[in-house]
Amino acid sequence: MNNNSSQSKELADEELYIGTAPSESLEMYLKAIWQISERGNEVKVSSIAKLLNIRQPSVVNMLHKLNEENFVDYSKENNSIRITIRGKQIASRMIRNTRLLEILMRDSLRIAIDEEMVCGIEHHMKKVFTDALCTLLKHPVECPHGHPIPQGKCCQSGLKYQGQPSNGI
Repeated sequence: MNNNSSQSKELADEELYIGTAPSESLEMYLKAIWQISERGNEVKVSSIAKLLNIRQPSVVNMLHKLNEENFVDYSKENNSIRITIRGKQIASRMIRNTRLLEILMRDSLRIAIDEEMVCGIEHHMKKVFTDALCTLLKHPVECPHGHPIPQGKCCQSGLKYQGQPSNGI
């Protein structure tokens, strides 16, 4: 009996979570829009579809949803797609998570950057984890691909990492 009760306790201590990132699809669209804009390209249905490797009608459907939720301003008539402040907040968080994970893989873990793995993790990162990771990595300012990493509040209190670790942070 003792063995069964200790096994039950062990199982009770371990928590499982299903559907912890229900907004992954929404986040991927906003991240795609951010990346297209960041590279200086016009955000179009076709460019989103190409980046996400999906069909254009699926993009149009999601843009309507994102527009209804005020994540983007989308006008099919003008073929105009603009990310809103609300959308930028989510996209910025996703981009920050992605780029910090890439730095972690390359510099700390010394493994090849696995974009599929990064994509699987980025949606589940809480702010406290992201800020701790950023601090651990000495507040890097750009990812291994040379793109800027959006700063968090943790970055405002210290020196920024630009290739060499800063002192005291």
